[in-house]
Amino acid sequence: MSSPISFTINATSGHARTGRVETPHGGFDTPAFMPVGTKASVKGIFPHQVRQSGAQILLNNTYHLMLRPGSKLIQQLGGVHRFMNWDGPILTDSGGYQAYSMADLNAIDEDGVSFKSILDGSTVRLTPEIAIQVQNELGPDIIMAFDDCPPSVDPDAGPTNQVRIKQAALRDSMKKKGYDHDARLNIANERTVRWLERCKQAHARPNEQGLFGIIQGGTDLARRDWCVERICNIDLPGYAIGGVAVGETSDDIARVVRHTAPQMPKEKPRYLMGVGYDRDITAAVLAGVDMFDCVLPTRNGRNANAFIADPESIGTLRLRNAKFALDEAPLDPGCDCPACDPARHGWATYDARHFSRAYIRHLFLAGEMLGPMLVTLHNLRFFQRLMDDLRLAINTDDWSDFKRKRPRLAPIVDQAMRNSTQST
Repeated sequence: MSSPISFTINATSGHARTGRVETPHGGFDTPAFMPVGTKASVKGIFPHQVRQSGAQILLNNTYHLMLRPGSKLIQQLGGVHRFMNWDGPILTDSGGYQAYSMADLNAIDEDGVSFKSILDGSTVRLTPEIAIQVQNELGPDIIMAFDDCPPSVDPDAGPTNQVRIKQAALRDSMKKKGYDHDARLNIANERTVRWLERCKQAHARPNEQGLFGIIQGGTDLARRDWCVERICNIDLPGYAIGGVAVGETSDDIARVVRHTAPQMPKEKPRYLMGVGYDRDITAAVLAGVDMFDCVLPTRNGRNANAFIADPESIGTLRLRNAKFALDEAPLDPGCDCPACDPARHGWATYDARHFSRAYIRHLFLAGEMLGPMLVTLHNLRFFQRLMDDLRLAINTDDWSDFKRKRPRLAPIVDQAMRNSTQST
């Protein structure tokens, strides 16, 4: 049986590597950041603008598309690529994360998860077989196994303001007297392996869609070891690290990824699910991860928060702040996005000017749609520029320019280099 996904490694720098993934709808360069088009749309942005940001692959959400408009309807209309007018690769998640994030609306058992529909309150069932069937009908290039994502940390072990963690723990303790975090991690690991075997068996389009397995284990490295061995012993086109960025600290994310990624097959793409801050992506790339996704660029864009690489900043601009009321500077002077450099994109503006921070702030305060659109475009480009810079540093095996342009990330690079030297 031939795989629909191929992966070629082009260069390495320590554990970090650049490469190329080929799919039935074209290829993408790695490390790659996938913008999230939850409902077959990157909110507020035309598909060609997403492409112009540098994105080569998108992510769609299985759970939401299953609810509306339905996978069978999308299949009848030619599949998700044709449906949303995106001619590049698409990856779909399986709904496993929604089982965690919507813990207050679902019940989990050995066979699958029963959701209360966010549309009409009806009961929606997801099992490994149903999740794969829905993704087969949607027609993306890469599909994810249905996994059991537990709370990453024990909500009773210390203070936490993570509502989702507490909701998941409450749900998982309903049939017992209290919540046992260690037991829950073990159940999730074992169930994730069993569900992956069911997913592979149910996969009806293995020559057209690549199925990726997901490694769980929380922040416990021994449990990560247990899971990575069993998941990666099931032959698949690629593998993912799941269950991070769900409540733990950046240090814990980096620790788990540094430990897990090098154990994954070198010849297959490695995907870190849901991680989106530049510091976490950089640390993961240095550990050998190839693929990323996150809602941060678009969600923050819609909420007037712009990511910037300016060394004088903390990394974000909160544009509703009154200090930007008279600020005529672009969002980020070094950026080439349509908001910072519209002339580059063929936009005729007054005196070939950028859109100022003052103007964009006004758009948000006035409730004008252009504000979220401009900051979303900027944030999407920010993350693609980050991937460009990471690929260049790996290809040349020279991180000095990367650290100069992104000094906030320099300590992460230096620490990774020290770790690499010590391990050799």
